[in-house]
Amino acid sequence: MYQVVGAAMEVHSVLGRGMAEPIYQEALAVEMRKRGMIAEREKELRLHYKDVVLEKTYFADFYYNGILIELKSLEEILPVHRSQLFNYMRITGLYRGILFNFGEESLYTERFLYLSEYDDFVMLNHDNYKDYISDELLT
Repeated sequence: MYQVVGAAMEVHSVLGRGMAEPIYQEALAVEMRKRGMIAEREKELRLHYKDVVLEKTYFADFYYNGILIELKSLEEILPVHRSQLFNYMRITGLYRGILFNFGEESLYTERFLYLSEYDDFVMLNHDNYKDYISDELLT
């Protein structure tokens, strides 16, 4: 996770705040490539209902090394923005996700862990991450 956050911090430091989300998405793709990080952009997420694959799909901004990444460029993150990432994590069964907001003066980052056995999400921070995830999974 640290590599992803570092790449996003570099994009924010170069471009600043408040541009359209697709600009940050493209710049983050460039930055990740420059760092040797092979990520899937606009990752298609297929939904299943029982044993049927539904026609409706969602697209996450990025998928990298087991992490779903969503970008925003807003004045502030609202619960609906977190819910979008949570739904993507639930759909895929991926347990790590990052939500970035490039619309604030400093890059705003929220890192989440999906606890499938409880169907719940935990925001990771410096105080609790070692309770949930090992250091090698944070890179």
